[in-house]
Amino acid sequence: MKFRTLFLGLLGAVVVFTGVAVSKAAFAAEQFFPMLVYRTGPYAPSGIPVANGFRDYYTLINKRDGGINGVTITFEECETKYNTKLGVECYEKLKGKGSTGATLINPFSTGITYQLIPKAPVDGVPILSMGYGRTAAADGRIFEWIFNFPMTYWSQASAFIKYVSRQVGGWDKLQGVKIAHVYHNSAYGKEANPTLKVLAKRYGIKLTLLAVDHPGQEQKATWLQIRRLKPDWVFMSGWGVMNSVAIKEAAAINCPMDRFVGNWWSGTDADVIPAGKGSIGYKSTAFHDAGAGYQVHKDIIKHVYGGDAAEAKKNNIGEVLYNRTLVNAMYGVEAVRTAMAKFGNKPMTGKQVRWGLENLDLTAARLKAIGMEKFTKPVKVSCADHETKGSLRIQQWDGTKWGFVSGWLSPMRDVVRPLVEKAAAAYAKENNITPRSC
Repeated sequence: MKFRTLFLGLLGAVVVFTGVAVSKAAFAAEQFFPMLVYRTGPYAPSGIPVANGFRDYYTLINKRDGGINGVTITFEECETKYNTKLGVECYEKLKGKGSTGATLINPFSTGITYQLIPKAPVDGVPILSMGYGRTAAADGRIFEWIFNFPMTYWSQASAFIKYVSRQVGGWDKLQGVKIAHVYHNSAYGKEANPTLKVLAKRYGIKLTLLAVDHPGQEQKATWLQIRRLKPDWVFMSGWGVMNSVAIKEAAAINCPMDRFVGNWWSGTDADVIPAGKGSIGYKSTAFHDAGAGYQVHKDIIKHVYGGDAAEAKKNNIGEVLYNRTLVNAMYGVEAVRTAMAKFGNKPMTGKQVRWGLENLDLTAARLKAIGMEKFTKPVKVSCADHETKGSLRIQQWDGTKWGFVSGWLSPMRDVVRPLVEKAAAAYAKENNITPRSC
């Protein structure tokens, strides 16, 4: 297992340590963020921009702002290879580091998230599984330490069906529409299936579920099935190399790309570029913009890369997954800042950050102040709702860049929230959890 530790000092210097013990006294005012990453293996195309986005945002906060209210961010990478066992080992290695222990954990894997959920309240380390993980954790009355805002997989699936309904001319026109869900055969890939099944039954959709085994490099049989089925729409929950292979296979059977929609983990530059012109028209969901035209990107080029835009581009600036982890890292930083408003400008414990996450109120004005105006939507978390009322848009690849082809699509909360509460209640019963009163 490869570890890389980056400690960012108050003067803005970046020092890299490998396997070197560093005295906590050296950073008396540090806020430690563990980073579970996968820069190697079949999921590296997705994992590298994710890791770079976290690293660059934490570095930006130190260099541009002098830390979070004067408290320096420190962080350490641990390579998981998107492997659940390695991810849990990384968590155990990193959870106690820093002057107050881990701030929060971003597993960036639904499988790892599932394994860490029971540990969070015991270890006092909140989990921010932004847009992934266990959907039932949206019910904060039962999952006090888990947060999955701004949307869950179930909400995403319902918003996708809403998009299809608008494309075909209304809800009543969904009767008989054929939709194939091509999904990674893992806890992650399966997560959207319950909602898709409920909505298929409600609207008379002919749903076909097609699993793709890890890591997703062999899909010819799957796409031969799709060629026979001739679905009207294909929805994909993929990750890593699976995405680019799927898009190539879809192009090879002349699947209409404007009817092929990936979820928000199946729509970044590395997914579409390998297929060349064959990927033109491919769509995916997104809850933030693509490209490097926002103030936050200008600040990163200036403060992190010393004005070297070419070097920033080499490190994935502006790519979809890079941008997503800017949002993810920003959520964590702003949760710490929220906690500091209550507990004081000092390093926050995991318990205090949990409070900050649950009381996060990220306004449009605040987004503008940190360079993310209109980059993503405001978020307001509550005790009972750890998902929030987030929404998404559909983006489309034109061969060189992503552009939005829909307005904001809100989830079908009348369908999703009861499912969330039912699943959360079952989890509470199984694990002898008494729901909080919110």
